[in-house]
Amino acid sequence: MVAENPRETRHEEIDAIVEAKAGGVSPVRDEADKYTVVGAADRSTFADWLTPIEEHFVCHRNDIPDADEAAWTVSLTGQLEGSLSPSAVREEYPTVAVAHTMECAGNGRGQHEPETGSVQWGFDAAATAVWTGAPVRAILRDFGVDDAEGRWLTAVGGDRSDGDDVFARSIPLEKALEDAVLAYGMNGEALPREHGYPLRLIVPGWYGVNNVKWVEELRVADGMVVDGALDRPGDHAVWQQESYRIHPAGAEPEECETVPATDTWEQLEGAVDHPYTFDANVMSVIGAPDGRSAVAPDPDGQVEIRGVAWAGDDAVERVELSTDGGGTWGDAELFGPDYAGAWRLFRYDWVAEPGTHALLSRATDAEGRRQPARISEPDAWRDALEDDAFPWNEGGYAANAYEPNGLTVEVVAPEE
Repeated sequence: MVAENPRETRHEEIDAIVEAKAGGVSPVRDEADKYTVVGAADRSTFADWLTPIEEHFVCHRNDIPDADEAAWTVSLTGQLEGSLSPSAVREEYPTVAVAHTMECAGNGRGQHEPETGSVQWGFDAAATAVWTGAPVRAILRDFGVDDAEGRWLTAVGGDRSDGDDVFARSIPLEKALEDAVLAYGMNGEALPREHGYPLRLIVPGWYGVNNVKWVEELRVADGMVVDGALDRPGDHAVWQQESYRIHPAGAEPEECETVPATDTWEQLEGAVDHPYTFDANVMSVIGAPDGRSAVAPDPDGQVEIRGVAWAGDDAVERVELSTDGGGTWGDAELFGPDYAGAWRLFRYDWVAEPGTHALLSRATDAEGRRQPARISEPDAWRDALEDDAFPWNEGGYAANAYEPNGLTVEVVAPEE
């Protein structure tokens, strides 16, 4: 099982990351005192398209490996045979840059009532960066794999557990061949240690847990990782088959080698009994105003509301804004860069009267799926989506309710 014992080095590691990121992030509570986690310190992070490294959230459960790039090797196993060095990935394969909105699958966990365990994220565990690396399809084709055929790619991280589990995650080979990247750069800089140096798997539009850090093994097989699947000691399937599954309290998900659907929302609607967290659900966050200080309208009596919206593998179709706590809604304008797997900027010109106002945003994806208003009671489960609620689940995963992300803004009369 997953080791949840406190780590002596955790706070030292958090302090070092917060210092290096110059106040752009702040620690987030982890009741087990096990994980190293920092999230965006201010709403302003969600008012811009590109997230600086200094404001990008960080989450990992084990100590950062003391990686030596010259000695690092990625083993190719299963239906692959061979190995790669970081220098080979950089020098022998094409270089691409992809924009990717990374969101922790536990983002919004802290909004569950009753509270679930682990890291109590609000909406602060999401960010968009440009990742540089080699296309996974170029690497796999070089080793004789160029057809998905229902197969899966498993990535194994090189961070050493203090228990007996191995951090391994599987994604459909079809997704890996489509747009996944083995990255060695972030926002034009070398990949930082806390973000996976020397090599990290980037899966555009999919929850952060699939974007394995410190990759030391890539395995192609006919199914997802299950216990005993890897040629190494330890528990192999904890992070694929137990953790990061969406289920009601007390359920024990069964291991699956494959599933009929990987779209997280489709799984929630009934395609999979206990859904896996693959692509991100539709979501939005207001970045400005930030609610911390009063705002005054411009000479035209308007206040610009700006934020970001994303929807995993799907496009964002619409963002709506309410300035009266959900009583009425108006359409925001989508603008700026439009890349698959990355969030969109939105803005809304609000004719604002002096007083206190409750601001909300809700996004709808190209499949017509709109953010639900709230998180359900624990016993609702499958009926929650029909009642405009996201299902409370034991792990607190994939939540995208819009009411918990709202803010209160004080509008003052402009100075004459």
